[in-house]
This record gives sequence, C-alpha cells and structure tokens, in this order.
Amino acid sequence: MDFSLPAELIEYLAELDRFIEAEIKPLQARDDNERFFDHRREHSRTDWDNNGLPRPEWEALLGEARHRADAAGHLRFGWPKQYGGRDGSNLWMAVIREHLAAKGLGLHNDLQNEHSIVGNNPFVILFREFATPEQDARDGDKLLNGEMRTAFGLTEPNHGSDATFMETRAVRQARDGSPGWLLNGEKMWTTGMHVASHVMVFARTSGDDGDALGITCFIVPVRAPGVKIEEWLWTFNMPTDHPRVSFTGVWLPEDSYWGEIDRGLKLGQSFVHQNRIRQAASSLGAAHYCIEESVRYARERKPFGKPLSDNQAIQWPLVELATQVEMLRLLIRKTAWEMDRMDHKLIERELSDKVSMCNYWSNRLVCEAADRAMQVHGGIGYSRHKPFEHIYRHHRRYRITEGAEEIQIRKVAAFLFGYAGPRKQQFTVKQ
Repeated sequence: MDFSLPAELIEYLAELDRFIEAEIKPLQARDDNERFFDHRREHSRTDWDNNGLPRPEWEALLGEARHRADAAGHLRFGWPKQYGGRDGSNLWMAVIREHLAAKGLGLHNDLQNEHSIVGNNPFVILFREFATPEQDARDGDKLLNGEMRTAFGLTEPNHGSDATFMETRAVRQARDGSPGWLLNGEKMWTTGMHVASHVMVFARTSGDDGDALGITCFIVPVRAPGVKIEEWLWTFNMPTDHPRVSFTGVWLPEDSYWGEIDRGLKLGQSFVHQNRIRQAASSLGAAHYCIEESVRYARERKPFGKPLSDNQAIQWPLVELATQVEMLRLLIRKTAWEMDRMDHKLIERELSDKVSMCNYWSNRLVCEAADRAMQVHGGIGYSRHKPFEHIYRHHRRYRITEGAEEIQIRKVAAFLFGYAGPRKQQFTVKQ
C-alpha cells in the first residue's frame, strides 16, 4: 500500500504554481483588480442596482483568467480527451482542488462562481456518459465550444431535497403536426441563468411522486416562450446568480432532452457526485488554509509579552481541526481513487455513501476552521480585511447545496444499515 502521490501529479502541481505566478497573479494585480479580493470584494463583485447580479467587469476578469488557463492547457484538465481535455481522474482532480483552495482567495481559484484555472465542469462528463449518439451529434460541439451553456434546474420552491416529488410536469403534445412536449413548473436556485443559453429542467413524465423512474431531463432554451425569471434570490454570499424560474406552457420538440425518457434522474445523480467529491476537496483545502493562517498569526502575535501560540486555549482547537484535516484527506483521496476504478454509473449504487461522508464532513470542517480562524485573529479576523468571513459565507452554502448534509447523512445510514447499497442483500430478511 503506497500513499505517496505520483511523481507526475506532484510535477503538475508545480506546473500550476508556475502558471499562477507567471500569468494569474500579474492579472490580479493589474488595474486595481485586487478590489475583487481584498476588503472591497463583495461590493466590487456585486451590481446592487441590477438584482445583485455579478458585475460585468468581475465576470470579464474571470473569463480572461479562464482563457489564459485554457490556452496553457489547464482549464479542461478534467475533461475527456475526446472533448479536448486530458482525462484528469477523480483522484488527480481532488488533489488539485485541495491544492488550489489551500492557497487562499485569489484569481487562480474563486469558488463563489465555481471559478478555477482547472475547471470543474460536470456537464461534460455527464453528457459523455448519458447522451445518445444523436444527442452528441446535435449538442456535443456546441457544449464544448461554449455556444451551449447550461444551467441546472432540479430544486423547486416546494421541493428541495425530495427531488422525486417534483411538481414540474411535461406531457406529450403535438404542435403543427410535429410531436413534442408541453412543460409547466417552477425551479429554484437555477444558477447562472443570466449567462446560460439552455437550462436542464428535470420534469416528471410518468409515474408517481416518489418514483425514481419517470423523470426526464429536458434541455430548454432560456429564451423559449414561457420561460421567465421570477426573481433573483439574494444570498449570504453576494453577488447572486441564483433565480427562481417559471416554465409556463413551454412547448419543446420531441427530442429536446438528454439521456432517456423517464430515466433523467441519473443525470442529476451524476452531476452531484462529481460536484460532491470536488467540493469536499476544495473545502478541505480551504480548512487547511484557515488553520495554517491561524498558526502563523498565533506565533507572531504577542499579547501580554509572549506569543499567543503559548496558550493551550489557542493550541488545542487548532490541533483538533488539524487532526480532522489529516484524516479527511485520506478518505477523500481513497474515495476518489475508488471512483476512478469503477464505471461512472455504478458510483450511485456502490460508493455514494463514501462520497457523502467526504462532502458533509469537509463542509462542516471548513466552517469550523474559518470560525476558529476568526476567533484566533480577534477583531481583524472578523473584519473583511481577512478572508475568513468570505470563506465561511461561501462554504456554508455547501452544507445545503448538492444535497443538504442531513440528506447525505441519511444516505450513509441507508448504506450502513442495508436499506440501500452493497449491504442491502446482507440485511434482507428471508421470508
């Protein structure tokens, strides 16, 4: 058993560091772009008079950083080679995401917008795994060249974690002699609608509430008649790009979906599992950053004539956090490694409990680490002149999104007690 990272991965991390120093840090320092990362960051990023949306100049800066990363061969690292990527594995992506987050806030990696020089684009792998050849021929190139930008519509105003109870419906309806679907419903937290060309809308097409089957993933143009942004939902961490969207009498041609009719929930599960393991790694890296900054400050700060770090009240909470970081790092990397060793579509049935363990615990951990960093730093830690409040506000959402931690704990319990997963047969009572 060898826990060392491959030499190639270590060298790639060094390559990323060199790229950040040569290309990204100078861009961040140019034209007062530091305003997006220092104490002015929330105001500089947010267009308060335009529904709290991201300011165009902020998104333009992120776009320039991604363009440079793409030109250098980093942005699409995790994409399949057939789509212009480098087949980056789950393990490599987890290590990279932790590495970048551990550097703290910066243009190299700002997760408020899921921005990174090594992109996290779960739609590409989702599309590869579930799209039919016909869907690939129709949408593949558009998805890869940025012509098609998709938002994700799963959650509803009355249904968050209980996705299989969604009220959005699609029924077959011909129009002008052409077969199609009539879509009605509402979605919440449909991130990125202000820049999307299409939105993935999960709708019930058959079956009953609670059934996993009978849900289809429709691909809806955002400018289709009947699509309306009802409101932009302001959040703990601004700016916001998370609207409530209604779909009223939206007619779609017959083939306006990805995957198979009635089996669309699998696409949603693919999306969240990719996101959960990478979010876990990012939260781990951010937690490590908070701990290291606190240790450094405690060594330098000298109240009452001696280093703050001499006090056990400072040492012990950071020891507890550092111990959790070490243990969680092993679980995240082992889980990512196991994901790489099985068919993508088996992860939900065989490994989703471990993915949930990694995700819910790391998201708790980073919030605790950011809170502790504020406490260690005192008043300056609570201010926006340090990044801890931003880290807390950003990562706090991950305890709710991509499956609330309670839902993920329930998933772990189902696997542990044999209600689902590999142990189900073991606990089945023979009649």
